[in-house]
Amino acid sequence: MEEDGLAPPDYETTFDACPRYEFYANSAPPGRRKVRPSLDMLRNAEPVRHESILSSHDSSTKDGEDKDVEADEEPETEPVRFGWVTGVMIRCMLNIWGVILYLRLPWITAQAGIGLTWLIIIMSSIVTSITGLSISAISTNGKVKAGGTYFLISRSLGPELGGSIGLLFSFANAVAVAMHVVGFSETVKDLLVETDSIMSDPVNDIRIVGVITVTGLMGIALAGMEWEAKAQVVFFFVIMVSFVNYFVGTLIPASPERMAKGYFSYRGDIFLENIGPEWRGETGSFFGMFSIFFPSATGILAGANISGDLKDPAVAIPQGTLMAIFLTTLTYLAIAATIGSCVIRDATGSINDTLGAGNFTGGECAGLGCNYGWNFTECTLAGTCEYGLANDYQTMSMVSAFSPLITAGIFAATLSSALACLVSAPKVFQCLCQDNLYPLIGFFAKGYGKNQEPLRAYALTFILAVAFILIAELNTIAPIISNFFLCSYALINFSCFHATITKSPGWRPSFRYFSKWTALFGAIISVVIMFLLNWWSALIVVGIIFVSLAYVTYKKPGEAEVNWGSSVQAGSYQMALSHAMSLSDVEDHVKNFRPQCLVLSGPPNFRPALVDFVAAFTKTVSLMICGNVAEIPILYQQPHDSSCAENYSEQLRWLNARKIRSFYNFITTGNLRAGATSLMQVSGLGRLKPNTVVLGYKHNWQTDSPQNMENYVGIIHDCFDLSVGVCVLRMRDGLDVSRTVKAQVNMGFEDTEGAIGRERQRRETFKVVGSDTHLETYFQGNQKKKNIDIYWLFDDGGLTLLIPYLLTRRKRWSRCRVRVFLSSQIANAEEHREEIQSLLNKFRLGFNEVVVLPEIMWRPEETSRKEFEDLIAPYRLNEGQKGVDTVEEMKMEAPWKVTDEDLRIYKKKSEQHMRLHEILQDHSRNAALIVMSLPVVRKGVCPSALYMAWLETVSKGLHPPVAFIRGNQEDALTFYCQ
Repeated sequence: MEEDGLAPPDYETTFDACPRYEFYANSAPPGRRKVRPSLDMLRNAEPVRHESILSSHDSSTKDGEDKDVEADEEPETEPVRFGWVTGVMIRCMLNIWGVILYLRLPWITAQAGIGLTWLIIIMSSIVTSITGLSISAISTNGKVKAGGTYFLISRSLGPELGGSIGLLFSFANAVAVAMHVVGFSETVKDLLVETDSIMSDPVNDIRIVGVITVTGLMGIALAGMEWEAKAQVVFFFVIMVSFVNYFVGTLIPASPERMAKGYFSYRGDIFLENIGPEWRGETGSFFGMFSIFFPSATGILAGANISGDLKDPAVAIPQGTLMAIFLTTLTYLAIAATIGSCVIRDATGSINDTLGAGNFTGGECAGLGCNYGWNFTECTLAGTCEYGLANDYQTMSMVSAFSPLITAGIFAATLSSALACLVSAPKVFQCLCQDNLYPLIGFFAKGYGKNQEPLRAYALTFILAVAFILIAELNTIAPIISNFFLCSYALINFSCFHATITKSPGWRPSFRYFSKWTALFGAIISVVIMFLLNWWSALIVVGIIFVSLAYVTYKKPGEAEVNWGSSVQAGSYQMALSHAMSLSDVEDHVKNFRPQCLVLSGPPNFRPALVDFVAAFTKTVSLMICGNVAEIPILYQQPHDSSCAENYSEQLRWLNARKIRSFYNFITTGNLRAGATSLMQVSGLGRLKPNTVVLGYKHNWQTDSPQNMENYVGIIHDCFDLSVGVCVLRMRDGLDVSRTVKAQVNMGFEDTEGAIGRERQRRETFKVVGSDTHLETYFQGNQKKKNIDIYWLFDDGGLTLLIPYLLTRRKRWSRCRVRVFLSSQIANAEEHREEIQSLLNKFRLGFNEVVVLPEIMWRPEETSRKEFEDLIAPYRLNEGQKGVDTVEEMKMEAPWKVTDEDLRIYKKKSEQHMRLHEILQDHSRNAALIVMSLPVVRKGVCPSALYMAWLETVSKGLHPPVAFIRGNQEDALTFYCQ
């Protein structure tokens, strides 16, 4: 700096320095270590800390509130809606009192004993009760629509897990239809055997009866929910009568015929004998019995599955579900205890098998029947008994007072459960299809009638049910669906737990009787039971969930516009907030430096190449914010104008469709420079704040107003005032692809008087539009084996190197060869090249080619001089022989103009840019990208026209894009490990 400090020094005598190894090495003593000049030293006439002159401009733009606009429609007939008793409680109880209760509970009691059967029932009840509490909490946290369990999970945990569980649960309900119908068909088959009316053989009879039955149930379901509800009430009444009939039967003294079949009324020794387990057959184990019993507990979701048909789901689902669980649990415990207290495990059914009969030889009698004068020894030892708890699935009929009522109860329980599942599966699947999360399923989303019945989904459910009915084996079908329902329960409980721990303000269930820890326990125990029942089946279920989860996560279907305010979103917010706060307590470190970019793009679709360029090196690496300064004079700003909000949504959609990971921020102001400064100061959060500003080159600086040119250069100065790096990108054909579209209003649509009154007015609308998402820019193309040429003329901390390095990590740029060009004196050119080569090797950037250019110091050609003079001629002040005061007044009026003194002071700087353009034409004409150090000038001294002339001189006429980059003079690269 000159001694008087009034005039800026010549460019060559400034503090701006070429890259040096010592700037990055810590080995030299602190007093002798070479330090690169700071922005303060480079830009201020006096080397003092300059207070920032920038002020933030308040900007408050209010999004236009969305208003629900209801179209005037003709009043439609109100669809049928149900209360908590008929809609939930009875439906759940009927589904729980299914085929397992009548046809398998006595058999399970014989296998596991009364004690372990109670444990199985209580375990199932615990899982279902906890799940019921979670369902109650979720269903009271806002309006529940159609879709039942799928709706609850997807709107709580999000579409990823919700979609996968929707598929599994729909399938499980379709299979459950088959299970209950097969149970019904077994009973019909037994009746046919008793009356010797077998149609073909027992197995085929089950299949024939099953197909006929499911077809009849389909007819009831298609008749509408009102008919289905009436049928359920009838079924409920029949089942209650059958229960009374059963319990009365246990009190009636045993007749010889019933004794022959193992019934001896209540006996203490029978209770003690049956209290312990006696495992038999392949499924003879605790979890084998649990897997067969557990599908009966899945009926707790029957009410929630028709949530769209309830008057008040938030009230009906908690009350009905929990009451149904309580009452049915008591029923199961009572039947297991009573039937285990009055029926022995093995009996022949023959009234001749008494101890006094002639066929008894007086040998040793085996079995509990011996105590009551009955000899069932032979079949007990051989395992061929046909009656007793362990052998006869129709034991409840035998015990009851009037067996046809039990048969009627079996029919009612199986048919009601099958009907409930037959209604649930299509409705859940329809809701899933309407969300359009997966391809090729939208066909099943269509509804018909006032209740929007899913007829197409009914047809699909019918086909699946018939397919599993053909298996014709209840013990085979039941375990298949256990894991599907357990997985549903696990996700319901986890969604409740997750929504609670994320502490989302939107999680406000009116049902308070739940705990996040019980919900977590319910989720864990459900998963554990899944693997204990059948590990390979559990793996298949988990695999299906992961595949569907991965698909939805990857595809993020946009057509569905899925946004349900899930707890996953709340968790992401909480995690992001927590991490952002924790970053505030951590000091910045050069190892973690990332170019966090604020892109002054305007609307991003106006300058897609600029956005794609920044996205190419920030994606998955660092922060990117697209900033738009809307230059609207204050007088014309409308406080409630929603155009900015609409533009915000439109630009976000454009960025997402283009798969660009960027935030978008806009500010409305009357001045571009003030708006850009405000964006720099307010954008970001804590450490997640831009440290690099990227803007496009001002192509029209020669034709635009001088004030706009002054503001453009002023934005670069403001960036340096805020100590952030700057990147200016120039494309040969420019960056702005926006265009104005004119639309003529058809006058024929107006009334005659209005048309005449507006005849003189041209009713035209203008809209500025940008590129669509399919426009491919230069930075999206494959660059193959071209060069990326870096002209690292001045050390800025390494940002000029870091951005090209990040660019080469992208697949499209990975094959490019990077060359680093340096300026140096010819005397020490080789020494300087080796020094920088060593530095680059330590940086581990993969840049191996270093070229030193002593010719930068040479004088430019005369043609280059002439072009430069012509370029700045319109911006010369032409002060001539005018006095000093006159010249100062002229400079005050037009600070962008270039004086003779400016040309003298910056003569060598101007010549270097002329020469640099000639070098670029020789070395980098065919490069994929040219990266160059952005010149830094003294603040408030160098005219903006001269500064723009330098950039224009260097980059004009070049085919490859040119990126001028300048860091904030702080280290962006290091070769130290700490």
